[in-house]
Amino acid sequence: MTDRLLPFDAPLERLKALHPKRIDLTLERMLRVCAALGNPHDKLPPVVHVAGTNGKGSTLAFLRAMAEAEGLSVHVYTSPHLVRFAERIRLNGTLIDNDYLADVLNRVEIANNGQALTFFEATTAAAFLAFSERPADLLLLETGLGGILDATNIISAPRLSIITPIDYDHQAFLGNDLTTIAKQKAGIIKPNCPVISARQAEEAETVIERAALKMRSALSVMGQGFDAYRENDRLVFQDDDALLDLSLPRLSGPHQIDNAGLAIKAALALGFSSDAIDRGLQTAVWPGRLQALKAGPLHAALTHKASELWLDGGHNPHAAKALRAHLDILGSKDPKPLKLICGLLNNKDADEFFAAFDGLSLEVVCVGFSSDAATDPATLAAAAQSKGLSATTAISPLEAVKAVQTDAPVRILICGSLYLAGDVLALSEETWPI
Repeated sequence: MTDRLLPFDAPLERLKALHPKRIDLTLERMLRVCAALGNPHDKLPPVVHVAGTNGKGSTLAFLRAMAEAEGLSVHVYTSPHLVRFAERIRLNGTLIDNDYLADVLNRVEIANNGQALTFFEATTAAAFLAFSERPADLLLLETGLGGILDATNIISAPRLSIITPIDYDHQAFLGNDLTTIAKQKAGIIKPNCPVISARQAEEAETVIERAALKMRSALSVMGQGFDAYRENDRLVFQDDDALLDLSLPRLSGPHQIDNAGLAIKAALALGFSSDAIDRGLQTAVWPGRLQALKAGPLHAALTHKASELWLDGGHNPHAAKALRAHLDILGSKDPKPLKLICGLLNNKDADEFFAAFDGLSLEVVCVGFSSDAATDPATLAAAAQSKGLSATTAISPLEAVKAVQTDAPVRILICGSLYLAGDVLALSEETWPI
């Protein structure tokens, strides 16, 4: 990593200064600045729009790999980034270059003319500008927060909409019950545009079904119109038109079977070949999501060659349950003492996050990370202890890894925040191909 200033640093900082004191979810600011830019959101390649609580990035990583295996040129918009801001904007398979990023950000700043604009709105407008100026066959577009009033939702007619699992997160903005949260997520459903949904809790599924019916949009729900499951170390996908015997996903964790299933259903809707779908499953990359760290200073701190080091940015109860499922599988095959190195933002539900690990014999070490909103490690350790877990603190992830070493091999999971994941990956960029 380097501390030198990059061309886009100055416009990013100036745009941050325009951020409203209170975030009110609305499309008015986004529509205004995009109108001043010539409405780039109306000049995009065919769009696959994705909303949901968890799994959005992984689903798009699979779909991107499948589309590129099909020979398509693909733009991708995701957030947040882990280490470099340019991770958010991929143009035809390559991260946006620094000078062009600075250019589109400067144009957004000029068009906005000093008016209030959230950071995400500004950067989304810049992304739309770049996507509109560089031809591509497909744009994979991830919402930032919610759906109906998310800055990405000014697009009027996506080729396809995908809704990943809906659960509790960002309740201050989206609501305190699944029905209300689902209404926000289902806001990306547009008239006569097909919708693919993950398995959902009953309340969320009802909301999605009603929204699709209102918009006269064909809806396919995993577990009903199609399904994906692991069988004999293969991924089996089936719907009314296909039965595919495919490679297991490259991304780790049992939850990735469902994410892959969403991507496969979308790929078939887009006309991709089964060969491209299979190659995409084998080549998809999505850093910081149950990533096995094989290099870097934290890996070098392991004292036993059979120890394992995993990294995941999951930060809500639904993600914690997915991590627990992965740890249960690993433990059943190869038992090792389990160490959890954890950091959470202070607006996350630490009690429910730690509740997912109930019954596991593990040691928790709580750490801070590079965000002013990081929970104090001592406070986080107290939350873990309230759930019956053994918990201490460390001054950094590296010191935490050193602290949990024993004479025997250990299994370490660093988790709780994408900010924490970014800090870890920034220590050694060669550990995270993107």
